[in-house]
Amino acid sequence: MATQATSSTSAPGATYTAENIQVLEGLEAVRKRPGMYIGTTDKAGLHHLIKELVDNAVDEAMAGFCDRIEVILHRNGWCTVKDNGRGIPVDIQQQTGKSAVETVMTVLHAGGKFGGGGYKVTGGLHGVGASVVNALSEAMWVEVVPNPAAQGADKAGKLFRQEYARGVPQTPLLTLPLDDPSRAQGTTVSFKPDPDIFESTDFDVKIEAERLRMYAFLTKGVWFRLVDERADLEVNYYFEGGIKSFVRYINRDREALNPEPVYIEREVDRNVIECAIQYNDGFNETVYTFANSINTIDGGSHLTGFRQALTRVLNDYARKQKILKDTDPNLTGDDVREGLVAVISVKLPEPQFEGQTKTRLGNLEVASQVQAVVADALSTYLEEHPSEARRIVEKCLLASRAREAARKARDLVQRKSALESGSLPGKLADCSSRDPEESELFIVEGDSAGGSAKQGRDRRFQAILPLFGKILNVEKARPDKMLGHEAIRLIISALGTGIRETFDVSKLRYHKIIIMTDADVDGAHIRTLLLTFFFRNMPELIEHGHLYIAQPPLYRAQHGKEVRYFYSDQQLEEYRKQNRRANLNVQRFKGLGEMNAEQLWETTMNPANRTLLQVTIHDAATADALFYELMGDDVSHRRRFIQANASQVRNLDI
Repeated sequence: MATQATSSTSAPGATYTAENIQVLEGLEAVRKRPGMYIGTTDKAGLHHLIKELVDNAVDEAMAGFCDRIEVILHRNGWCTVKDNGRGIPVDIQQQTGKSAVETVMTVLHAGGKFGGGGYKVTGGLHGVGASVVNALSEAMWVEVVPNPAAQGADKAGKLFRQEYARGVPQTPLLTLPLDDPSRAQGTTVSFKPDPDIFESTDFDVKIEAERLRMYAFLTKGVWFRLVDERADLEVNYYFEGGIKSFVRYINRDREALNPEPVYIEREVDRNVIECAIQYNDGFNETVYTFANSINTIDGGSHLTGFRQALTRVLNDYARKQKILKDTDPNLTGDDVREGLVAVISVKLPEPQFEGQTKTRLGNLEVASQVQAVVADALSTYLEEHPSEARRIVEKCLLASRAREAARKARDLVQRKSALESGSLPGKLADCSSRDPEESELFIVEGDSAGGSAKQGRDRRFQAILPLFGKILNVEKARPDKMLGHEAIRLIISALGTGIRETFDVSKLRYHKIIIMTDADVDGAHIRTLLLTFFFRNMPELIEHGHLYIAQPPLYRAQHGKEVRYFYSDQQLEEYRKQNRRANLNVQRFKGLGEMNAEQLWETTMNPANRTLLQVTIHDAATADALFYELMGDDVSHRRRFIQANASQVRNLDI
């Protein structure tokens, strides 16, 4: 019998009056919804706090008032960021009635970057940086030694200090004598992240080292110093050549077709356009774009203008020199970007970013400006350097031929897939779920391991794709050869996304792709080959957090009816020391195939018990260089890397 639902004012949530409206005062909104301001509360969000403060210092540097920036990670969990800029103004801000220091530190959307004449170029446009750090810190203090020329002669010889706790001032702005006359002017901010907000408050020095090195490339002539007191480590970065040095750094272990990078720097309508270009003998494109020192990872108008200029100029030159005949088709954008390393950096008074994350530049006028500047400078370079120009164009022609061969191979793969049942590879044991969000794909090494995984899995949401033997090293192969490799075709077909320029993440059939290989040297090699394939051909999988590495145990230890699994020699030894049990039966798994289906499920595949490592990229430039070093043609690079990192090779964090 059908019944009709009736409304009831007594039902939970039915009433909606003014009492339901909550007003969050001050920085309460930041603490209530930290993800809106820093993205996440994991390691990335933790380091975003440092980034906000360093960004402020970099803005001072870009304005020409600062040439030294320091980040100090203290033993007690605090972090200090200091610069030798003008110092945050310390006088009263009329709108708030508070000192400008307190205003910047406690009021959202307050700062000197809204057109008040404090900065010509800046990366911080929303005025939330320092105040967000304050809101999400258990404690924080700021010290300012003003530049008398900028803030007034009455500020000379004085130090201004204020302390906060979770965004709330604990002291007024104190005026203190400057005990150390040699102390540099500028701003020092020290904070301790709030453990109630963050999953962990342990800073990762590698993330900061990579970020400061990037800043040093982008702000030439500025000294960056990183100190980690926990490890007695100090690193300094200074690059007089700026992004030209950056390109050389990326290509440092590769053979460059034009040994001296093409360098361009011009100002157009108050917009400064800077670009460095160098080709190598590899097959991959490495291009980084920045706007006001912010890494625009999703590109934007500056990248569009650069690509248009590059394709047009190289086609024009190739036809002018008769390298391309009249009947030959034009080189495509993909052809001219094979082996390209380029950095495009623009500095704009009024940048238009898409959203708070600032991952894409939207200024339409920048596209035409970058296109005109790059086209003019690159045309001149090719005319003045004919031997380097010919090498570059001939490489583009080889890329064009390989692209056509790859297209035919890709079409063949697609045609074969269309003829197969369900358009899926026959070796794939698919799951019954058709919801990508809950579906998992295990890429498993070997026949026996694949059999155990198929038997032990939860067929509802876990699919198994067994691979036999080692896949092709794509770092040393052109796309046509790669697409001719059976294992790679199986992976591409199973995921359903396509690769490279045809990649479409919305077609991904599994939102967890899990690499499951043996815990030995061969397994590590296969895992690295797979990571290389994904990094070079489907980097979006990593960027969207879809790629994982399974952690199978090394040992099974049994004492009576008690069974324990251990994932390292250290864990097993600690267990022995703590328990000191006789007759402990220990089995070492040489491979996944030695585990039966029940053991594999219990230890490695069961979501309730397993440990997965999510593959992330902290620094794309470092990852690019690392893959080339480990997987490229030059054996000496690998030997040097292994010798220098022997103790850490098993724990590489990409």
